[in-house]
Amino acid sequence: MPQYPEGLDGWLAHLEVLHPRGSAGIELGLERVAAVKARLGQRETCPVILVGGTNGKGSTCAMLERILLAAGYRVGLYTSPHLLHYNERVRINGVAADDASLCAAFARVEQARGDAALTYFEFGTLAAWEVFAAAGLDAVILEVGLGGRLDATNVYEPACAIVTGVDLDHMDFLGADREAIGFEKAGIYRAGRAAICGDPQPPQPLIARAAAIGARLQVIGKDFGYLRQEQQWLYWGRAAEGEAAGIRRGGLAFPGLRGERQLANASCALAALDALHQGLPVAMKDIRQGLIAVELPGRFQVLPGRPSMVLDVAHNPQAAQVLAANLGDMSFHRNTWAVFGMLADKDIDGVIDALRERVTHWLPCTLDGRRAASVDSLAQCLEAKGLKVAGRFDSPAAALACAQENAGEDDRILAFGSFLTVAAALQALGRQR
Repeated sequence: MPQYPEGLDGWLAHLEVLHPRGSAGIELGLERVAAVKARLGQRETCPVILVGGTNGKGSTCAMLERILLAAGYRVGLYTSPHLLHYNERVRINGVAADDASLCAAFARVEQARGDAALTYFEFGTLAAWEVFAAAGLDAVILEVGLGGRLDATNVYEPACAIVTGVDLDHMDFLGADREAIGFEKAGIYRAGRAAICGDPQPPQPLIARAAAIGARLQVIGKDFGYLRQEQQWLYWGRAAEGEAAGIRRGGLAFPGLRGERQLANASCALAALDALHQGLPVAMKDIRQGLIAVELPGRFQVLPGRPSMVLDVAHNPQAAQVLAANLGDMSFHRNTWAVFGMLADKDIDGVIDALRERVTHWLPCTLDGRRAASVDSLAQCLEAKGLKVAGRFDSPAAALACAQENAGEDDRILAFGSFLTVAAALQALGRQR
């Protein structure tokens, strides 16, 4: 019998060394994962919804999950990265997979992979499917890790694919402009299947790709969308096949996730569910209940108490602009103390520019890991723009402690810039779950 690692921590350590590039290594391509998928005998036995996009993927996945659960379906959800525990990446019916299920799935993938040098993400994706296959699900939601066309999740055949939006991020892998990135993200679309796009002005290569393969493209603002009303909102969509009138759902409560952008994400989720209505029908009550109940840590998460505390994983300029708008919609705060940590390969200047008018005191910090931007490099970027640096910190926890010590009751503390920043803040606050 082969010797397998002990426990989940042992397996995760094993995954980190399988591929020459390590746990943070990226090697796009479907050949390796497709070969192991075939050896495992994995096949799609229920509708799969594949969700990509520069920002908004996690929120859209969470809304889809909650609506389908409210409708009584058994649902699997695979997302990345995690905040505090790897188990967060694999959910069955809204509950994170337990260690035993993950370890058993890892063992099956290990046995099937042979000499294939799978990346950390590829191995985890195959293992997530093994967990789902054992659960007898009605629907599976997969969040794309990076790009789309060559991402490991794209080895599975979606009944519907969503691209929430296209903006500049991961340009070393996806291309230098929206056109190149849009082409990569459109790679999750399939011939004859619903292809939802949450970008009101999608780059031409995305449109061309959908047309070339015969995908049924729907673009927000043209084929579906939303109208914000005083205390509620309305969703409108394309007419169902064989019907003359379009879809209108009024009187919807705002989603449990905060911010104007969440209405666009919710609209993408509803457009996808409308496209899958024959196989996965949902009622208005399910939509209402699901949208109200949805939760997602680190997406403009406002913690109770004074001073106000906001956690957001925004790590590119587009997400930072959304964060800035959401901060502007909050009630008045005299000062905003920003615990600010980022990875070095991100557009740090673009993120700072998006938030410079919303932050009064910057507290840059160094994150764990070799990809982290150093506190000195962050501070230099801030000072070069004439912004106030309130200190330099070797960890988010130290920066947060400084913010808590100095912020008044009418102030606001913001922790943002990376999943790692938010995770460290949650740990420092004693919120381990």
